[in-house]
Amino acid sequence: QVQLVESGGGLVQAGGSLRLSCVVSRSTFSINTIGWYRQGPGKQRELVAVRDSGGSTIYGNSVKGRFTISRDDAKNMLFLQMNSLKSEDTAVYYCYANLRGDAGNIYDYWGQGTQVTVSS
Repeated sequence: QVQLVESGGGLVQAGGSLRLSCVVSRSTFSINTIGWYRQGPGKQRELVAVRDSGGSTIYGNSVKGRFTISRDDAKNMLFLQMNSLKSEDTAVYYCYANLRGDAGNIYDYWGQGTQVTVSS
């Protein structure tokens, strides 16, 4: 069974920092891509940061230089360090994984989301 569980969201003042965590329970599935997306009020879901199996990382333009994605494979965890937060970073943040099953099938999985609110 695959499950993604986020934590670490909350209320923070502009200019502050937060660290999001995601526990990835993936059975025997292997990871193709893993990362973070967000959806702000009245907005479409957008990419924040993703990392592929080769270690290549893509950041959304609006978070480059402020956010950092990292993994702890020993603990099956994914992190998002968010610094210099702005009010426009307010959103629900989702952990995402694109996984390959034992038979080679590809699946997308999402966490339930964690709310980040940045007050100005």
